[in-house]
Amino acid sequence: MKLRIDNDVMVEEFFADTRLLGIVAPIEQYRFCWHLNQMLNFNFRINNSIEIQLNKKARKYFFPIYEYGEQAGTIKHYLYNNEDDGEYLLPEFKHLDFLWLIKDDIMHDDDVGLLTSSIRTIPSVQLITELTNEKIKNKQHLIF
Repeated sequence: MKLRIDNDVMVEEFFADTRLLGIVAPIEQYRFCWHLNQMLNFNFRINNSIEIQLNKKARKYFFPIYEYGEQAGTIKHYLYNNEDDGEYLLPEFKHLDFLWLIKDDIMHDDDVGLLTSSIRTIPSVQLITELTNEKIKNKQHLIF
């Protein structure tokens, strides 16, 4: 008997109760996290154990993920770098520098709006937008 991994089910389960923001900010990821931590009173830290590794064109590409868990709830925030040496985690969104995944609990529209307007105040942020699941072709690249 062969066991098969059902990628569709895995993707669906991973993205249950999530929101995904795309951010254009031409700045290093660690600097961006520093700004977020200072301005939003978050505590983003790099989590090397969930780093995404993609194998393309006989090369390995690494996409670090910074993580922050809210103390007053179950919401977790994950900040992905969308580019490594000319390769993209989500190639359909090459213009985005960062992907911000909000996971493990429902974040209401008002809270997402407040968060996005706060992120916009960071000097290097040029654009922030919410990405809908239908627009994301390579969702499996975000699963850690």
